[in-house]
Amino acid sequence: MQDLKPLHNAILTGDAKTAKAITEKALADGIEPIILVQDHMMPAMAEVGRRFECNEYFVPELLLAGRAMKGALELIRPRLTASGAKPTARVAVGTVKGDLHDIGKNLVAAMLEGGGYEVIDLGVNVTPEQFVAAVKEKGAQILALSALLTTTMPAMKTTMDALQSAGVRQQVKVLVGGAPITQKYADEIGADGFSESAAGAVSAAKKALG
Repeated sequence: MQDLKPLHNAILTGDAKTAKAITEKALADGIEPIILVQDHMMPAMAEVGRRFECNEYFVPELLLAGRAMKGALELIRPRLTASGAKPTARVAVGTVKGDLHDIGKNLVAAMLEGGGYEVIDLGVNVTPEQFVAAVKEKGAQILALSALLTTTMPAMKTTMDALQSAGVRQQVKVLVGGAPITQKYADEIGADGFSESAAGAVSAAKKALG
């Protein structure tokens, strides 16, 4: 049987080309896609998160690992769908209205995908209405709202109000994060979860789903 430790290492070191090549070969050899994800890729992303928390890794390393994970997942996802394997939950991520920063959001998306979640990336400058539509039309079970500017923080509260008005607040968990966001602010606006780093997004999602 193929040694899959190099897949773990390729994601850990952000080597997208190698991660893709190993994944391709493993699938061709008949290795179950779920084994690749759960036993090798998710632990690699968990280790990336741990290194980031310990200041051994920084944003560039996180982005590279996320890209390697994404490339391998693109090959695996169709097989997982065909085999009927269900993702943990569907998450819509987006940077709130008025904010055009996407590095933090991209990191969160990569970490969540690595954690077995199905991610819908809504992009930047996302209006409250677009977040509502993600719940109504795309069936998002979690919304992850990002803001990098103090001036765009109020858009998170506006989004919470829009979810309430649309009658969908009860059917979705809302996570918030970004440089100016604190646990105190998350509590004030009634969010279900908060993470101060992209690496913590997976445990925040898990906790919110409870």
